[in-house]
Amino acid sequence: MATERPILLVEDNPDDEALTLRALSKNRISNEVVIARDGIDALDYLFGTGKHLDRDTTQLPAVVFLDLKLPRLDGLEVLRRIRADERTALLPVVVLTTSREIQDIQEAYHMGANSYIRKPVDFERFLATVGQLGQYWLSLNELAET
Repeated sequence: MATERPILLVEDNPDDEALTLRALSKNRISNEVVIARDGIDALDYLFGTGKHLDRDTTQLPAVVFLDLKLPRLDGLEVLRRIRADERTALLPVVVLTTSREIQDIQEAYHMGANSYIRKPVDFERFLATVGQLGQYWLSLNELAET
């Protein structure tokens, strides 16, 4: 039996990380969650570089939840690099951010984001939103073979 593909959560805010993990758990989403706290770490994980040099890069995550406002390398640049590489070009990427900037939304979709979700400020709405995202991308969505 194949193992479940992990979720890559690219998030630098420890509170949002904890809330996301809680929401996934509360919604009985059992996939492993790999945390990258900046854009460089996310790309290192995906491409097997840096501290992830020994990772099997043929095993991609089921979905990437990507914040935009990240240290070292912002989320839009991470998205651009994901889409530019044939190994990850079809990887589902959901932008999950606090940004309400129209330019960020347009740029994210222009660069190939599969979805753009604003993080709700309300705790219960945040839990519900992340739970719905997890259910959709991990239970309902059909992944492209990569």
